[in-house]
Amino acid sequence: MYARVDPTELAAWRADAARDAPVVVDVREPWEFARCRIEGSRSIPLRELPARVADLPADRDLVLVCHHGARSAQAARWLAHQGFARLHNLEGGVDAWAATVDRGMPRY
Repeated sequence: MYARVDPTELAAWRADAARDAPVVVDVREPWEFARCRIEGSRSIPLRELPARVADLPADRDLVLVCHHGARSAQAARWLAHQGFARLHNLEGGVDAWAATVDRGMPRY
């Protein structure tokens, strides 16, 4: 179905030049994305995902992100049903990222 990745694992993955970086997909609402985001992430709000699924590469690792991890888990389950196999959900969402990796990131 999908794997879980914690913020420190994701940060290490993204920093590892020997490994292909994942595509980070933020499924929060636009106002949330504007407030804070993981640098380089793509904004595709959960409600828009069915219409924008073709925008996602099926041959790359996708890391789904939301505020705490529930909406992104829902997105990962839906994408798995659409045939995506390389799916990861960020445990704790952008809030956990801000608490452990990017401590200067605004939290809400």
